[in-house]
Amino acid sequence: MLLKTSASIRRAASRAANPGRAVAELHEGLVQEHSSLAVFFASPEYDTEALAVALRERFQGIPLIGCTTAGEIGPAGYHTGGLTGFSMSSKDFMVQSSLIENLKDLEMDQGKALALQAMTRLQTLGKRPDGSNTFGFLLVDGLSVREEALVSSLCKPLGDIQLFGGSAGDNLRFNETLIWADGGFHRNAAVFNLIQTDLPFEVFRTQHFVESDQKMVVTDADPLARVVKEINGEPAAREYARMVGVRVEELTPLVFSAHPVVLRVGGEAFVRSIAKVNDDGSLSLLCAIESGVVLTLARGVDMVAGLRDTFQKLKASLGPLQLTIGCDCILRSLECDTKEIRGQISTILEENSVIGFATYGEQINAMHVNQTLTGVGIGQRRG
Repeated sequence: MLLKTSASIRRAASRAANPGRAVAELHEGLVQEHSSLAVFFASPEYDTEALAVALRERFQGIPLIGCTTAGEIGPAGYHTGGLTGFSMSSKDFMVQSSLIENLKDLEMDQGKALALQAMTRLQTLGKRPDGSNTFGFLLVDGLSVREEALVSSLCKPLGDIQLFGGSAGDNLRFNETLIWADGGFHRNAAVFNLIQTDLPFEVFRTQHFVESDQKMVVTDADPLARVVKEINGEPAAREYARMVGVRVEELTPLVFSAHPVVLRVGGEAFVRSIAKVNDDGSLSLLCAIESGVVLTLARGVDMVAGLRDTFQKLKASLGPLQLTIGCDCILRSLECDTKEIRGQISTILEENSVIGFATYGEQINAMHVNQTLTGVGIGQRRG
């Protein structure tokens, strides 16, 4: 499916089940002279080897990055089982992309060095990168469990340049999440991009939760494994269930999505979502939590109204949006189904030119978060 395009941004999507045909349709919609970057988001239902062959053949000579998803955001909002993406022309965008491999062995200085190198390369092309002309965009293996260390490392030298991104998915199988860069799929990897433009843009995040008055202290945790063992000195699952008002046996993904916990950092509240109850009564989270932190139980508010308000503010600042790159937590998508609001959310995404994917976690500057939509809105050239 070909979409409305501008002189320097093109958007397209395919729902073809055959990977070769899907890539051909996507390429037809995205190809343009002097592409500085093309990005795709692919359903994990495609045969990976066949998809890779088609991508290499069709996008030869075009800088291409991408990842597998837990659902795609395309021309009509949410959909699954397809391929969607966008491309940018060097007319309006300069891009520096860096593949980061072996995330499990990542040293803090590695991310810092990569970010500094990307900034230096952009500056040699003619303009000093700063928050007014440059933003960062990250795609990371959603099973790497290294997002916190990665964004912390990358953000140190960026100054006022804002970063957002998403963790690749595989439709809730939690088996294999892949990053595409340098002509192939990679595991245990990320791709970091610095994108410079004279077009107006704004990096944003939105979530639909507010804090309650119920506080809890994490008294025993394994941050590297993202496991909370005790809350308030009690087995974590039992204490969380008591606070929510259900039995431990009733803790399900729907309960977790309706009652996440939030962590305050720098005066802002960031969502920390629970993934599952473990056999030993501990809780696995989708973000790292350390012992001693205070968490607050959160409650949901109107997702539709909140998303509409987010885009109204973006358009008030930027004018009509040519493209919004969106990294949207899979738990938001699941909640849309539960509350039967998927159609309303999809309409808002379509109206605001969103291309993106359902993630296993989102990044915003130096934070890894959950149940959030992070992204960047890009407006039109001002007269």
